[in-house]
Amino acid sequence: MTNAELTDLAASRNPYRGKAVFELIDRAPTDNDAATRLDQLSRLPALREDRLFHLVSLAWAAITGLLAAETAYARTRAYAAFGALGRADQDDFLAYLGAERIEDAHPRV
Repeated sequence: MTNAELTDLAASRNPYRGKAVFELIDRAPTDNDAATRLDQLSRLPALREDRLFHLVSLAWAAITGLLAAETAYARTRAYAAFGALGRADQDDFLAYLGAERIEDAHPRV
């Protein structure tokens, strides 16, 4: 599937939306378009509310994937996506990552 098709799938209520997000995460280290799309997806209310477990949402997965890509472009997108979260969500996300600042987070996926 193309990045656009994966983005459409992830934005829908399709049961495979999580798989689409994780496919984009796999592409993000070598594909700036995939990184851009993860940033955009992380801002959708549906992905912010779609919990994988406990507090972890698909939006958090997208941001984690951007951080884990470890490219300058992907990390810039991750910082922007993180900045778009509400303050309480930011605090919870940093606690989940075990980092005091988003710039200090270097998760692996």
